[in-house]
Amino acid sequence: MKESKKIIDSEHIAQYEREAGVPFIDGPTGLFSHGFFQISLEREIKRSQRYGSSFTLALIDIDLFSSFNRLQGYQYGDKMLKKLGDLILENIRETDLAARYSGDVISVIMVNSKTESGMDAMERIRQAFEATYIGKSTISVGLACYPEDATDRENLIIKAQKALSTAKAKGKNKIQFFEPQEQAAFEDLPRILVVDDEPKNVKLLDALLKTQGYEVALAYSGEEALSIVNRVDIDLVLLDIMMPEMDGYEVCRRLKQGEETRLIPIVLVTALDDIDSKIKGIEAGADDFISKPPNKVELLTRVKTLLNVKMLNNNLTSIENVLFSLANVVEAKDSYTQGHIERVASLARALGKRMGLSKKEIHALRLGGILHDIGKLAVPESILNKPGPLDPEEWEIMKEHSNVGYNISLPLKKNLGRALDIIKNHHEKLDGSGYPDGLKGDELSMSSRIMAVVDIYDALITNRPYRKGMRKEKAFEILTNEAEEGKLDKKVVEALIKSVS
Repeated sequence: MKESKKIIDSEHIAQYEREAGVPFIDGPTGLFSHGFFQISLEREIKRSQRYGSSFTLALIDIDLFSSFNRLQGYQYGDKMLKKLGDLILENIRETDLAARYSGDVISVIMVNSKTESGMDAMERIRQAFEATYIGKSTISVGLACYPEDATDRENLIIKAQKALSTAKAKGKNKIQFFEPQEQAAFEDLPRILVVDDEPKNVKLLDALLKTQGYEVALAYSGEEALSIVNRVDIDLVLLDIMMPEMDGYEVCRRLKQGEETRLIPIVLVTALDDIDSKIKGIEAGADDFISKPPNKVELLTRVKTLLNVKMLNNNLTSIENVLFSLANVVEAKDSYTQGHIERVASLARALGKRMGLSKKEIHALRLGGILHDIGKLAVPESILNKPGPLDPEEWEIMKEHSNVGYNISLPLKKNLGRALDIIKNHHEKLDGSGYPDGLKGDELSMSSRIMAVVDIYDALITNRPYRKGMRKEKAFEILTNEAEEGKLDKKVVEALIKSVS
């Protein structure tokens, strides 16, 4: 493989092997490993500081990779990932470094590179990948530049991740540089609470975190930890599990159940590595796990990422603005559905009132109407706007949008409530012929039945890439036939016809 003469040398490899004790090459891709990337990035930052130069970090992600793994099998996904690695090596310079960052994400350090040259290299890779998998898959790329966008390793990675997320949100198959936005910063230094009944472990984490400029609060029991959180603003908790009297699971559970503390990220730091222990931690609400003894690079990276999430949560002032923004991204991808979410939300809400639903159910219909198609963020525009019937593989990808939308919205469960049911089940049918789960009869809530009818009606009367919108009388006929066949709720169809006639 290509190796950077400026980044890679025997001392560099020896340093990595001393600190990590694992291979510096990733087997599946043939690129460098995640750990080696982290050390290389830190080394390049120091080199750039010494010589006053710039470099660009790219994060490259295969769009809909999980869907391909599921539909084609993991061997197909592995070949796709290996092909991406090959294309990257063919299109970057020998002085650049490519490594597997995580899952299907590959990182590239482009030395002595600013925005224009970094963009050019990524565009060559994007075009090559798209040409290899015509109509099947694409990649999205997020870019951040040192020192223009960030002056340390963790923040540079975060900025590249934000750029990648923006590229995904804009419809995928895109390259996006980090664009600074006005965000409220922490008023003070981030404050981390370390909880462990073993003083030696507490001392170790305290020293490590303070070297990164964090404020650190210390607790030696679960009760002491809860007392501190009630008195002091905490931004993240590193929590041991095995403690006397009140263990880490109970501390985590109590914090996640509290209205004022549920958004504090909690990392369980534990020597337990069995699946039952992790499941128990997930059920308690833990955000992440770190094994003892913690790897320094891994721990600091995860802490930095979760603190950034906490900051974003602190800045979230209006849940509805976020929901509308995501939903509008979907409409921007699908030129034939402009205004669809607003029409569906409004009609579903009116229909709910007409049928005597409760205020909670009517509110759920409004939010569900806004968000019911949000999972189409994961559907390529080539499928959304295809001027003809979808083939079986495309249809399977399209059907995934119900589950994807549910998973996207799940972290906002407390805010969305019953709307989550609508997001997942608006394509289900009473006879079990719908998707994603083939629910039947009483398994479907009234709000989901209403959304199914309203969504079909709006789709029938509006223009789509494969046909023109039909007259509402024809749409009534189709809906009535579906109700007679036991697919749609007759009462809902009758109420809709009365409402819009």
